[in-house]
Amino acid sequence: MSGGPLTGVRVLDLTRLLPGPVATLHLADMGADVIKIEDHAAGDYARILGDGPDGVSVFFRSVNRNKRGLRLDLKQAQGREVLLRLARAADIVVESFRPGVSDKLGIGYEALRAVNPKIVYCAITGYGQTGPLAMAAGHDLNYIGFAGVLDQIGIDGGQPAIPNLQVGDLLGGAMTAVMGILAALFDAQRTGQGRLVDVAMSEAVLAHNLFPLFALQTAGAVPARGGDILSGGDAGYGVYATADGRYMAVAPLEQKFWQVFCEAIGRPDWQARHGARGAAAAALRRELVELFASRSQAYWRDFFANVDCCVTPVLDVAEALEHPQFRARGMVVQADGLTQYAPPVKLSGWVFAVDRAAPSPGEHSEEILRESGFGEQEIAALQAGSVI
Repeated sequence: MSGGPLTGVRVLDLTRLLPGPVATLHLADMGADVIKIEDHAAGDYARILGDGPDGVSVFFRSVNRNKRGLRLDLKQAQGREVLLRLARAADIVVESFRPGVSDKLGIGYEALRAVNPKIVYCAITGYGQTGPLAMAAGHDLNYIGFAGVLDQIGIDGGQPAIPNLQVGDLLGGAMTAVMGILAALFDAQRTGQGRLVDVAMSEAVLAHNLFPLFALQTAGAVPARGGDILSGGDAGYGVYATADGRYMAVAPLEQKFWQVFCEAIGRPDWQARHGARGAAAAALRRELVELFASRSQAYWRDFFANVDCCVTPVLDVAEALEHPQFRARGMVVQADGLTQYAPPVKLSGWVFAVDRAAPSPGEHSEEILRESGFGEQEIAALQAGSVI
């Protein structure tokens, strides 16, 4: 990948499903040589989660592009030896086992550090390597529940709403992992010493759950669900239904935007109601409900298209993919027979490309081992023993 900022960086990826593979996807897209290592049994069972070309899911294909594939049985001593040899020339290892599993296999941080002091070893878990919940199983819903985020999602009087964006998996297991990996990699390049990067998805969510924390310290309590200014307490920040059953995201929160909004809809008398709270906010919200319900989404979309006051249509994913803004920014790419997202980071001197489709199981095993100094007889013996 020409110009990729991580060109020359090698990553051994032992993860599966969503958080880890998305983290290594970002590294691969930026030019790193990511080697996806799967076992001989199920491997990464994201392959079969949903339909896709040739029986491989769209999910798997989308989050494992630009990677190479190696099959390796880490339960065999020979498989562990192969990984240790690969680690000598690697920069980064990413895994998502429960705490202690990699150590029991003989491929934990200390074992890899012994053969390569510069190795950056990232362990992604739900609750971290230590603490009373370290060994507990969990999913995204559990992590955002523990972090006080789920409690705040939903409307006044309703139960918590499950977001369709996996906040814990993606903010925690992917983006936070990448942040830690790149920080440790930078330090390793300077000092010659790598680090263990301990990423807990629940902690990543907690660390970004900011407004409830602010409220707890300033008001002594967290607002009820749907009562924070950004979740229902301010009528000037909300979602309003249109006449055709669609929605508008209405967010003229600041006074300057609220004034422009009121002028645009012909209600300058509403300007004094900026920042209304409690019963006054509820009364204003009822009037806004009536206003937006009077016309279709298309009408309001066009009406506010050139009015700079933070009012936009709520699009579905298909509409977002076709929007001129995302198209102009190159966020939608066609590759491997799929519509995929481009990376959300633009860097000068680098043009993103999908150079590889997601690998089939072990697709590049022999190629990778040859590059790492394994001879033909060694490779043949590993194949005969079902190690690779």
